[in-house]
Amino acid sequence: MNICLNDKIFEILSDVVTAENVQAYVIGGWVRDCLLKRHHPDKDIDIVVIGSGIEIARKAARKIRPGTKVSVFKNFGTAMFKSDEYEIEFVGARKESYDRGSRKPIVENGTLDDDQKRRDFTINALAISINKETFGEFLDPFGGIEDLKKKIIRTPLDPDKTFSDDPLRMMRAIRFANQLNFTIEESTFTSIIENRERIRIVSPERIITELNKIIMCDTPSKGLLLLEKAGLLKIIFPELDNLKGVETKEGKGHKDNFHHSIKVLDNICKNTDNIWLRWAALVHDIAKPMTKKYIPGTGWSFHGHEFVGSKMIPGIFRRLKLPLNEKMKYVQKIVDLHLRPIAVSQEIVTDSAIRRLLFEAGDDIDDLMILCEADITSKNEVKKTRHLENFKHVRNKLKEIEEKDAIRNFQPPIDGSEIITAFGINPGKEVGIIKNAIREAILDGIIPNEHDAARKLMIEKGLEIGLTFVD
Repeated sequence: MNICLNDKIFEILSDVVTAENVQAYVIGGWVRDCLLKRHHPDKDIDIVVIGSGIEIARKAARKIRPGTKVSVFKNFGTAMFKSDEYEIEFVGARKESYDRGSRKPIVENGTLDDDQKRRDFTINALAISINKETFGEFLDPFGGIEDLKKKIIRTPLDPDKTFSDDPLRMMRAIRFANQLNFTIEESTFTSIIENRERIRIVSPERIITELNKIIMCDTPSKGLLLLEKAGLLKIIFPELDNLKGVETKEGKGHKDNFHHSIKVLDNICKNTDNIWLRWAALVHDIAKPMTKKYIPGTGWSFHGHEFVGSKMIPGIFRRLKLPLNEKMKYVQKIVDLHLRPIAVSQEIVTDSAIRRLLFEAGDDIDDLMILCEADITSKNEVKKTRHLENFKHVRNKLKEIEEKDAIRNFQPPIDGSEIITAFGINPGKEVGIIKNAIREAILDGIIPNEHDAARKLMIEKGLEIGLTFVD
């Protein structure tokens, strides 16, 4: 038996299609990943049927478990259902033709050969028969097995036609090359460069799905470098592309901020699967081109790039169709604060500076420290070790202050209503002045983070600004 079909599910599917006297094949990702010995928890199985995929799906679902819900997508001629850990999709074999202004195909019924020709890459066009008489037989008309061995991404047909028909395939080629650590075959990559402008007809939602998959790879820089080399990055993410290049004045140059940013992203991927922290790593220096300034005798400055960068995030997220909710705010916050631990580590680490860092970062302090450590991309090992030692010191101090003062996400022990009652006043700027004085005194370590000490200061401050204590 073919090793890719040694699961009980294929025996059941084989019984169904053989009884119905239709030809059916497992095709695409399941076959590719099986041959690469690369399996994932989602376990998607794609079955191509010569005839109606919808009818076979219904019959297979009944046979596997009566009452299983089948989702039917009539427009695409597909149907799918979930069975235990599997998600099985059935599609009728089809051939496609495209209108130049759209990546939505005109679909007709076709043969297996037609269906394999419409696939994006040779490694995704591999099919295995599940009919009893030919069970486990490979159908590989484009040399996909050989390409898997050689670790090559190549289109089954002329790449210009493949990419022009559906330009999202250009990003998929790069994503697969990144995920599988494959190389894009030369004429295929040349075709991506030549067809790059076609990406403009693809919806931002589709593009961001592929970009997120690249960002979630183990070494996303490989995919981002390919996007840049192909000229796609400039179109889909111009702000990131703008980070490229080095300027030199009076013999002083700055680092290439594009290469630095993708290196920081690679570094952080070793320590987190949090996609939003990975995004923060990618865009932490996004405002450097806008804040770049040469100061004679001193060198290059990017003063305020963290603040300007955090302000750019909503516009970038909106355009890329990323979520405009607390996830975006989290990325903004990390970008805004990414220099703070560095500044703290370079001076004598005072309790006050650590309290302020904890207060501003709150629950995101650990993520912020992970980014700061990833941000050290110096090739000078002595410098690198010194920075990491400094951060270790900051981490220890954070732990110590957190245990002692409970500052993380702290709410001052006196609220506005207590101030209003104490002085018999209406809400107004005086309340803000007193609250601010209490917060600053706690952060500076002048008073402990306790109610009695805060109340004593509240009275002193109120009297100082001319209020009368009534409570």
